[in-house]
Amino acid sequence: MPEVSGEWHRGSSLLAQTKLQVLVASANRGKVSEYNALLEGLEIELLSVRDAGISGEVEETGSTYEENARLKAETCVERSGLLTLADDSGLEVDVLYGEPGVRSARYAGEGATDAERVAYLLRKLEGIPAEKRTARFVCVIAIATPTGEVTFCRGECHGQIVIEPRGELGFGYDPAFFVPELDATMAELPPEIKNRISHRGRAAALARDVLQGFIDEGRCQ
Repeated sequence: MPEVSGEWHRGSSLLAQTKLQVLVASANRGKVSEYNALLEGLEIELLSVRDAGISGEVEETGSTYEENARLKAETCVERSGLLTLADDSGLEVDVLYGEPGVRSARYAGEGATDAERVAYLLRKLEGIPAEKRTARFVCVIAIATPTGEVTFCRGECHGQIVIEPRGELGFGYDPAFFVPELDATMAELPPEIKNRISHRGRAAALARDVLQGFIDEGRCQ
């Protein structure tokens, strides 16, 4: 990993002074909590944009997950001066030629609920047999430094789209995404198992190595 000069920001408390402070480019505290679980054990302190006093949404205008993740990470690192982690993710259905992809959150229109997005997807797949309903979840994490480096970590989870949604856990398209090796949808899996096999969990495992490298090199000092 290339050398970078400069200092990372550290927390003000005595405990936080030993930790690398990392901004998660999201106002969603649930996402910050999920990353706290995924990155548990690292000597880092995760902050949301609200914690950092950043307001305003970053418009996702990219055509790829990498472009959107970079856009969010670089914008937030400029606003905060903090090492920043941002992600973009989506569902890709083979028979739909990769839809909804980067438009996953907007697939059923702006403001649609998770249930409405799932229902819209299942209507698009009416009459398609199970063997042709293959799909993957994709997550790309961008880690941007105040000195201009950006590192990407990509994770994928492969499965199939069910005919009827199943499960009450998770969010987004989880009730529609079946993982054959576990004989369950994402929404039927407890968080500890989902985090181990999910696209975000796999991308976060790579991000963990990147962040640990910063810590090992003393770049949080």
